[in-house]
Amino acid sequence: MRILVSAGEASGDMYAARMVRALHKHYDSASYFGCTGPRLKEASVETVVDSAKLSVVGLAEVAGHLPGIYREYRRLIHVLREDPPDAAVLTDSPDFHLRLARHLRAMGVPVFYLVAPQVWAWRQGRVRQIRERVRKLFCLFPFEEEWFRSRGVDATYIGHPLATAVKPTSTRDAFFASHGLDAGTLTVAVLPGSRAGEAQRHMPDLLGALKILRQRFPLQIVLATPNGFAEQRVFATFREPIRELAIKVIEDETWDVLANADLALAASGTVTVEAAVLGTPMVTYYKVTSASWWAGRRLVKVPYLSMVNLIAGRMAVPELIQHEMTPDKLADAASPLLVDPENAARMRRDLAIIKAKLTAQFDPFERAALLMAAELGHFRN
Repeated sequence: MRILVSAGEASGDMYAARMVRALHKHYDSASYFGCTGPRLKEASVETVVDSAKLSVVGLAEVAGHLPGIYREYRRLIHVLREDPPDAAVLTDSPDFHLRLARHLRAMGVPVFYLVAPQVWAWRQGRVRQIRERVRKLFCLFPFEEEWFRSRGVDATYIGHPLATAVKPTSTRDAFFASHGLDAGTLTVAVLPGSRAGEAQRHMPDLLGALKILRQRFPLQIVLATPNGFAEQRVFATFREPIRELAIKVIEDETWDVLANADLALAASGTVTVEAAVLGTPMVTYYKVTSASWWAGRRLVKVPYLSMVNLIAGRMAVPELIQHEMTPDKLADAASPLLVDPENAARMRRDLAIIKAKLTAQFDPFERAALLMAAELGHFRN
Protein backbone atom coordinates (compact mmCIF):
# COMPACT_ATOMS: atom_id res chain seq x y z
CA MET A 1 0.00 0.00 0.00
CA ARG A 2 1.25 3.49 -0.92
CA ILE A 3 0.04 6.53 0.98
CA LEU A 4 0.65 10.13 -0.05
CA VAL A 5 1.42 12.39 2.93
CA SER A 6 1.72 16.13 2.41
CA ALA A 7 2.42 18.98 4.83
CA GLY A 8 3.13 22.58 3.93
CA GLU A 9 4.61 24.07 7.11
CA ALA A 10 6.29 23.23 10.44
CA SER A 11 3.22 22.44 12.56
CA GLY A 12 1.65 20.41 9.75
CA ASP A 13 4.90 18.50 9.31
CA MET A 14 4.91 17.61 13.02
CA TYR A 15 1.27 16.50 13.02
CA ALA A 16 1.55 14.52 9.78
CA ALA A 17 4.61 12.67 11.10
CA ARG A 18 2.65 11.58 14.18
CA MET A 19 -0.20 10.47 11.93
CA VAL A 20 2.22 8.33 9.89
CA ARG A 21 3.51 6.66 13.05
CA ALA A 22 -0.06 5.92 14.14
CA LEU A 23 -0.89 4.50 10.70
CA HIS A 24 2.00 2.04 10.99
CA LYS A 25 -0.09 0.13 13.54
CA HIS A 26 -2.73 -0.51 10.89
CA TYR A 27 -0.61 -0.67 7.74
CA ASP A 28 2.76 -1.96 8.85
CA SER A 29 4.07 -2.58 5.33
CA ALA A 30 2.80 0.58 3.71
CA SER A 31 5.16 3.04 2.04
CA TYR A 32 4.78 6.80 2.36
CA PHE A 33 5.85 9.62 0.07
CA GLY A 34 4.98 13.24 -0.61
CA CYS A 35 5.62 16.80 0.50
CA THR A 36 7.78 16.62 3.60
CA GLY A 37 9.53 18.64 6.26
CA PRO A 38 12.15 17.37 8.73
CA ARG A 39 9.68 15.46 10.95
CA LEU A 40 8.14 13.55 8.06
CA LYS A 41 11.60 12.73 6.76
CA GLU A 42 12.45 11.32 10.21
CA ALA A 43 9.28 9.21 9.93
CA SER A 44 10.71 7.64 6.72
CA VAL A 45 8.40 9.45 4.33
CA GLU A 46 10.04 9.72 0.90
CA THR A 47 10.46 13.34 -0.21
CA VAL A 48 9.04 14.39 -3.56
CA VAL A 49 8.66 18.06 -2.60
CA ASP A 50 10.36 19.86 0.31
CA SER A 51 7.67 21.66 2.33
CA ALA A 52 10.05 24.57 3.08
CA LYS A 53 9.40 25.74 -0.49
CA LEU A 54 5.69 26.16 0.26
CA SER A 55 5.82 27.92 3.65
CA VAL A 56 4.52 31.38 2.80
CA VAL A 57 1.79 33.45 4.52
CA GLY A 58 -0.24 36.36 3.15
CA LEU A 59 -1.98 36.93 -0.17
CA ALA A 60 0.68 39.25 -1.56
CA GLU A 61 3.51 37.09 -0.24
CA VAL A 62 2.04 33.96 -1.85
CA ALA A 63 1.66 35.80 -5.15
CA GLY A 64 5.38 36.56 -5.18
CA HIS A 65 6.23 32.88 -4.69
CA LEU A 66 3.65 31.43 -7.10
CA PRO A 67 6.06 30.34 -9.84
CA GLY A 68 8.10 28.26 -7.39
CA ILE A 69 5.04 26.85 -5.63
CA TYR A 70 3.45 25.92 -8.96
CA ARG A 71 6.66 24.18 -10.07
CA GLU A 72 6.65 22.00 -6.94
CA TYR A 73 2.95 21.35 -7.37
CA ARG A 74 3.43 20.11 -10.94
CA ARG A 75 6.28 17.86 -9.80
CA LEU A 76 4.01 16.22 -7.24
CA ILE A 77 1.13 15.86 -9.72
CA HIS A 78 3.48 14.16 -12.20
CA VAL A 79 4.50 11.56 -9.59
CA LEU A 80 0.85 10.95 -8.64
CA ARG A 81 -0.21 10.38 -12.23
CA GLU A 82 2.67 7.99 -12.84
CA ASP A 83 1.63 5.83 -9.88
CA PRO A 84 -1.50 6.93 -7.96
CA PRO A 85 -1.45 6.21 -4.21
CA ASP A 86 -4.04 4.12 -2.38
CA ALA A 87 -4.89 7.02 -0.06
CA ALA A 88 -3.76 10.54 0.79
CA VAL A 89 -3.28 12.42 4.05
CA LEU A 90 -3.17 16.17 3.42
CA THR A 91 -2.27 18.43 6.34
CA ASP A 92 -3.26 22.10 6.65
CA SER A 93 -2.07 24.52 3.87
CA PRO A 94 -5.46 24.66 2.06
CA ASP A 95 -4.30 26.85 -0.86
CA PHE A 96 -2.01 24.03 -1.93
CA HIS A 97 -3.91 21.00 -0.69
CA LEU A 98 -7.47 21.71 -1.79
CA ARG A 99 -6.16 22.10 -5.34
CA LEU A 100 -4.21 18.86 -4.94
CA ALA A 101 -7.33 17.14 -3.54
CA ARG A 102 -9.20 17.92 -6.79
CA HIS A 103 -6.66 15.89 -8.78
CA LEU A 104 -6.65 13.08 -6.24
CA ARG A 105 -10.43 12.82 -6.33
CA ALA A 106 -10.33 12.64 -10.13
CA MET A 107 -7.86 9.73 -9.79
CA GLY A 108 -10.20 7.95 -7.37
CA VAL A 109 -7.82 8.43 -4.41
CA PRO A 110 -9.60 8.86 -1.04
CA VAL A 111 -8.44 12.05 0.68
CA PHE A 112 -8.14 12.37 4.46
CA TYR A 113 -7.55 15.93 5.58
CA LEU A 114 -5.73 16.55 8.85
CA VAL A 115 -6.14 19.99 10.47
CA ALA A 116 -9.34 21.50 9.13
CA PRO A 117 -8.87 24.59 6.95
CA GLN A 118 -10.12 27.64 8.83
CA VAL A 119 -12.87 28.38 6.32
CA TRP A 120 -15.18 29.25 9.22
CA ALA A 121 -12.98 32.35 9.61
CA TRP A 122 -12.67 33.43 5.99
CA ARG A 123 -13.32 32.22 2.42
CA GLN A 124 -16.31 30.16 3.56
CA GLY A 125 -17.09 29.27 -0.05
CA ARG A 126 -14.29 26.73 0.15
CA VAL A 127 -16.49 24.44 2.22
CA ARG A 128 -18.04 23.21 -1.04
CA GLN A 129 -14.60 22.12 -2.27
CA ILE A 130 -13.96 20.29 1.00
CA ARG A 131 -17.35 18.57 0.82
CA GLU A 132 -16.68 17.38 -2.74
CA ARG A 133 -13.00 16.44 -2.49
CA VAL A 134 -12.37 15.18 1.06
CA ARG A 135 -13.48 11.74 2.30
CA LYS A 136 -12.96 12.62 5.96
CA LEU A 137 -11.89 15.80 7.74
CA PHE A 138 -10.06 15.68 11.09
CA CYS A 139 -10.63 18.76 13.29
CA LEU A 140 -8.34 19.96 16.09
CA PHE A 141 -10.72 22.48 17.65
CA PRO A 142 -13.98 21.53 19.39
CA PHE A 143 -16.28 23.98 17.61
CA GLU A 144 -15.20 22.87 14.13
CA GLU A 145 -16.95 19.48 13.93
CA GLU A 146 -20.47 20.88 14.23
CA TRP A 147 -19.67 23.76 11.87
CA PHE A 148 -18.47 21.46 9.10
CA ARG A 149 -21.07 18.73 9.64
CA SER A 150 -23.86 21.28 9.38
CA ARG A 151 -22.49 22.04 5.90
CA GLY A 152 -22.35 18.44 4.70
CA VAL A 153 -18.71 17.61 5.45
CA ASP A 154 -17.82 14.31 7.16
CA ALA A 155 -15.84 15.92 10.00
CA THR A 156 -14.66 14.54 13.34
CA TYR A 157 -13.10 16.38 16.26
CA ILE A 158 -10.05 14.38 17.34
CA GLY A 159 -8.70 16.71 20.06
CA HIS A 160 -5.72 19.00 19.85
CA PRO A 161 -2.35 17.20 20.03
CA LEU A 162 -0.68 20.10 21.82
CA ALA A 163 -3.03 19.81 24.80
CA THR A 164 -1.13 16.80 26.13
CA ALA A 165 2.14 17.02 24.20
CA VAL A 166 3.34 20.47 25.29
CA LYS A 167 5.53 20.12 28.38
CA PRO A 168 8.82 21.64 29.54
CA THR A 169 11.82 19.34 29.29
CA SER A 170 13.69 20.66 32.32
CA THR A 171 13.02 22.17 35.72
CA ARG A 172 12.80 25.93 36.14
CA ASP A 173 16.09 26.14 38.04
CA ALA A 174 17.88 23.94 35.52
CA PHE A 175 16.56 25.96 32.58
CA PHE A 176 17.62 29.32 33.99
CA ALA A 177 21.01 27.98 35.10
CA SER A 178 21.74 26.41 31.71
CA HIS A 179 21.26 29.75 29.97
CA GLY A 180 22.82 32.06 32.53
CA LEU A 181 19.48 33.63 33.45
CA ASP A 182 18.20 34.81 36.84
CA ALA A 183 15.20 32.80 38.08
CA GLY A 184 14.21 35.72 40.34
CA THR A 185 13.87 38.33 37.58
CA LEU A 186 10.73 39.00 35.56
CA THR A 187 11.17 37.15 32.28
CA VAL A 188 9.52 38.12 29.00
CA ALA A 189 9.53 35.61 26.14
CA VAL A 190 9.41 37.02 22.61
CA LEU A 191 8.13 34.79 19.81
CA PRO A 192 8.01 36.77 16.55
CA GLY A 193 6.91 33.87 14.32
CA SER A 194 8.62 30.82 12.85
CA ARG A 195 8.81 32.18 9.29
CA ALA A 196 11.46 34.71 8.31
CA GLY A 197 8.86 37.02 6.78
CA GLU A 198 6.81 37.07 9.98
CA ALA A 199 9.83 37.89 12.10
CA GLN A 200 10.89 40.60 9.66
CA ARG A 201 7.52 42.34 9.97
CA HIS A 202 7.14 41.92 13.74
CA MET A 203 10.60 42.58 15.12
CA PRO A 204 10.73 46.40 14.75
CA ASP A 205 7.57 46.90 16.84
CA LEU A 206 8.60 44.21 19.32
CA LEU A 207 12.00 45.80 19.86
CA GLY A 208 10.33 49.18 20.38
CA ALA A 209 7.92 47.67 22.92
CA LEU A 210 10.73 45.92 24.78
CA LYS A 211 12.65 49.17 25.05
CA ILE A 212 9.59 50.78 26.67
CA LEU A 213 9.05 47.83 29.02
CA ARG A 214 12.71 47.91 30.04
CA GLN A 215 12.18 51.51 31.16
CA ARG A 216 9.20 50.46 33.27
CA PHE A 217 10.39 47.19 34.80
CA PRO A 218 13.61 45.31 35.59
CA LEU A 219 13.36 42.55 32.98
CA GLN A 220 15.29 39.82 31.30
CA ILE A 221 14.18 39.09 27.74
CA VAL A 222 14.41 35.81 25.85
CA LEU A 223 13.92 35.56 22.09
CA ALA A 224 12.67 32.04 21.34
CA THR A 225 13.30 30.94 17.75
CA PRO A 226 13.39 27.80 15.61
CA ASN A 227 16.71 26.15 14.83
CA GLY A 228 18.87 28.11 12.42
CA PHE A 229 17.34 31.53 13.12
CA ALA A 230 20.74 33.05 13.97
CA GLU A 231 21.93 32.10 10.48
CA GLN A 232 19.06 33.86 8.70
CA ARG A 233 19.27 37.30 7.15
CA VAL A 234 16.44 38.57 9.39
CA PHE A 235 18.60 37.93 12.46
CA ALA A 236 21.48 39.88 10.97
CA THR A 237 19.11 42.82 10.40
CA PHE A 238 18.26 43.01 14.09
CA ARG A 239 21.51 41.74 15.59
CA GLU A 240 22.59 45.14 16.97
CA PRO A 241 19.31 46.11 18.72
CA ILE A 242 19.07 42.58 20.12
CA ARG A 243 22.54 43.05 21.59
CA GLU A 244 21.75 46.54 22.92
CA LEU A 245 18.68 45.26 24.77
CA ALA A 246 20.66 42.29 26.14
CA ILE A 247 18.13 39.87 24.66
CA LYS A 248 19.03 36.23 25.14
CA VAL A 249 18.44 34.21 21.94
CA ILE A 250 17.46 30.59 22.60
CA GLU A 251 16.84 28.28 19.66
CA ASP A 252 14.63 25.18 19.55
CA GLU A 253 13.53 25.32 23.21
CA THR A 254 10.22 27.11 22.78
CA TRP A 255 8.25 25.06 25.31
CA ASP A 256 10.88 25.53 28.02
CA VAL A 257 11.08 29.25 27.30
CA LEU A 258 7.30 29.62 27.51
CA ALA A 259 6.95 27.45 30.60
CA ASN A 260 9.44 29.59 32.51
CA ALA A 261 8.41 33.04 31.28
CA ASP A 262 6.23 35.44 33.25
CA LEU A 263 4.83 36.83 30.01
CA ALA A 264 4.95 35.94 26.32
CA LEU A 265 4.75 38.35 23.40
CA ALA A 266 3.58 35.75 20.90
CA ALA A 267 2.73 36.02 17.20
CA SER A 268 -0.77 34.72 16.55
CA GLY A 269 -0.56 31.08 15.52
CA THR A 270 0.31 27.68 16.96
CA VAL A 271 2.61 29.19 19.60
CA THR A 272 -0.36 30.92 21.29
CA VAL A 273 -2.00 27.51 21.75
CA GLU A 274 1.28 26.22 23.20
CA ALA A 275 1.39 29.17 25.61
CA ALA A 276 -2.21 28.53 26.63
CA VAL A 277 -1.49 24.86 27.36
CA LEU A 278 1.51 25.88 29.49
CA GLY A 279 -0.54 28.56 31.27
CA THR A 280 1.73 31.44 30.26
CA PRO A 281 0.09 34.90 30.21
CA MET A 282 0.47 36.46 26.79
CA VAL A 283 -0.11 39.33 24.42
CA THR A 284 -0.72 38.24 20.83
CA TYR A 285 -0.19 40.19 17.62
CA TYR A 286 0.14 39.77 13.87
CA LYS A 287 1.01 41.79 10.78
CA VAL A 288 0.94 40.99 7.09
CA THR A 289 1.97 43.28 4.25
CA SER A 290 -0.33 46.22 3.52
CA ALA A 291 -1.38 44.60 0.24
CA SER A 292 -2.38 41.37 1.98
CA TRP A 293 -4.24 43.28 4.68
CA TRP A 294 -6.33 45.31 2.26
CA ALA A 295 -6.99 42.28 0.08
CA GLY A 296 -8.02 39.99 2.93
CA ARG A 297 -9.58 42.03 5.72
CA ARG A 298 -13.11 42.06 4.25
CA LEU A 299 -13.05 38.28 3.91
CA VAL A 300 -12.59 37.60 7.64
CA LYS A 301 -15.83 36.39 9.28
CA VAL A 302 -14.81 35.92 12.93
CA PRO A 303 -14.72 38.37 15.86
CA TYR A 304 -11.15 37.46 16.87
CA LEU A 305 -8.03 36.46 14.97
CA SER A 306 -6.23 34.73 17.84
CA MET A 307 -7.14 31.05 18.14
CA VAL A 308 -6.96 31.34 21.93
CA ASN A 309 -9.74 33.94 21.89
CA LEU A 310 -11.80 31.96 19.38
CA ILE A 311 -11.70 28.90 21.64
CA ALA A 312 -12.56 31.00 24.68
CA GLY A 313 -15.36 32.75 22.81
CA ARG A 314 -14.21 36.10 24.15
CA MET A 315 -11.14 38.33 24.45
CA ALA A 316 -9.20 36.17 26.93
CA VAL A 317 -5.83 37.57 25.81
CA PRO A 318 -5.01 40.93 24.18
CA GLU A 319 -4.61 40.74 20.41
CA LEU A 320 -3.05 43.56 18.41
CA ILE A 321 -3.54 43.07 14.69
CA GLN A 322 -1.99 45.04 11.82
CA HIS A 323 -2.26 48.79 12.57
CA GLU A 324 -3.04 48.09 16.23
CA MET A 325 0.40 46.51 16.62
CA THR A 326 2.63 49.39 17.72
CA PRO A 327 5.40 49.57 20.35
CA ASP A 328 3.26 51.67 22.69
CA LYS A 329 0.19 49.42 22.44
CA LEU A 330 2.26 46.27 22.91
CA ALA A 331 3.91 47.73 26.01
CA ASP A 332 0.60 48.99 27.41
CA ALA A 333 -1.04 45.57 26.94
CA ALA A 334 1.90 43.79 28.56
CA SER A 335 2.40 46.10 31.55
CA PRO A 336 -0.69 45.12 33.61
CA LEU A 337 0.31 41.46 33.38
CA LEU A 338 3.79 42.26 34.69
CA VAL A 339 2.88 44.73 37.41
CA ASP A 340 -0.22 43.05 38.92
CA PRO A 341 -0.03 39.36 39.93
CA GLU A 342 -3.83 39.13 40.05
CA ASN A 343 -4.11 40.12 36.38
CA ALA A 344 -1.67 37.37 35.47
CA ALA A 345 -3.46 34.86 37.73
CA ARG A 346 -6.82 35.70 36.14
CA MET A 347 -5.41 35.05 32.68
CA ARG A 348 -3.88 31.76 33.84
CA ARG A 349 -7.33 30.63 35.02
CA ASP A 350 -8.77 31.49 31.60
CA LEU A 351 -5.98 29.60 29.87
CA ALA A 352 -6.64 26.52 32.03
CA ILE A 353 -10.24 26.50 30.77
CA ILE A 354 -9.01 26.75 27.18
CA LYS A 355 -6.62 23.84 27.73
CA ALA A 356 -9.47 21.72 29.11
CA LYS A 357 -11.53 22.41 25.98
CA LEU A 358 -8.68 21.19 23.78
CA THR A 359 -7.97 18.00 25.74
CA ALA A 360 -9.50 14.77 24.43
CA GLN A 361 -9.60 11.41 26.23
CA PHE A 362 -7.59 9.71 23.48
CA ASP A 363 -4.52 10.35 21.38
CA PRO A 364 -5.68 12.52 18.44
CA PHE A 365 -3.54 10.74 15.86
CA GLU A 366 -4.45 7.26 17.08
CA ARG A 367 -8.07 8.34 16.72
CA ALA A 368 -7.51 9.72 13.22
CA ALA A 369 -5.59 6.62 12.09
CA LEU A 370 -8.31 4.34 13.44
CA LEU A 371 -11.01 6.29 11.59
CA MET A 372 -8.95 6.25 8.41
CA ALA A 373 -8.36 2.50 8.67
CA ALA A 374 -12.08 1.94 9.22
CA GLU A 375 -12.81 3.82 5.98
CA LEU A 376 -10.16 2.03 3.94
CA GLY A 377 -10.32 -1.44 5.45
CA HIS A 378 -8.05 -2.62 8.24
CA PHE A 379 -5.21 -4.91 7.21
CA ARG A 380 -1.61 -5.65 8.19
CA ASN A 381 0.43 -6.86 5.26
